[in-house]
Amino acid sequence: MAGVMQKFLCASMVMWIAPVIILYVFHHRIFPGSTKLSSSSMTLVSGFLAVISVNLVIILYIILAMKEPTNPEHHPDPSFLAAATASINQPISSGSNNGDALIREKTD
Repeated sequence: MAGVMQKFLCASMVMWIAPVIILYVFHHRIFPGSTKLSSSSMTLVSGFLAVISVNLVIILYIILAMKEPTNPEHHPDPSFLAAATASINQPISSGSNNGDALIREKTD
């Protein structure tokens, strides 16, 4: 569980830091070739790159989460299963105001 939280925190930090760095680099004309762009073009390009960077981080996080090993020893609580099965098998009373019960009665 600690590994999952560590990955989430790293992804969250990168998701905040990457767009800020991209915007800073374009604003201060550090990126090669950005001096030739007009102000509005620089704003558009840096904004698009910032959005793309956030989406790439989200995609990377989803891929890492899907590769996370699952616990094959997980079993549901038997008392919960018994209660759920009993509630499913419980007969529907005709005096209930439940809309589902009325629909079921009409279709029977």
